Amino acid sequence: MTKREAQKLDLPALLELYKHLEVDPIPEVNERSSAIWEEILSDKNHHVLLIEDKFPSVEGCPKGGVVAVATCVLLIVPNLTRNARPYALIENVVTHPDARKKGYGKAVLDYAKEIAIAHNCYKIMLMTSRKDEATLRFYENCGYNCTDKTAFIHWLS
Repeated sequence: MTKREAQKLDLPALLELYKHLEVDPIPEVNERSSAIWEEILSDKNHHVLLIEDKFPSVEGCPKGGVVAVATCVLLIVPNLTRNARPYALIENVVTHPDARKKGYGKAVLDYAKEIAIAHNCYKIMLMTSRKDEATLRFYENCGYNCTDKTAFIHWLS
């Protein structure tokens, strides 16, 4: 298993993983998504994390080849409170369905935590739209709780 930050050539692999987020629509590699990708990569506070492994049963993986099996986005937000310590946000957590329950999801969240600690963040916030008990237990087992704060979302169309 390898953990690393995504690079320019990882856009197709990332978008392939995003197909399993259960959100619509997932962009294709095109001029617009490539421009957004460049913007993300140029932001020092925007970290797109990948876990890769040899996983031949994952669709599109060459036999015995290495493939991205899990990802998340970690944003470091500069802050003036809490002794001017930043906080972190996690979004777009996904593990390929063929690679679930093998430790990859926890590995990508642990990697995000390492980066947040290295940036002296005082907390990491993560929201999920999933309501199933298994997903909620997964996040709790990774150290997150749903009792300290209440999340509100105002969707903008």
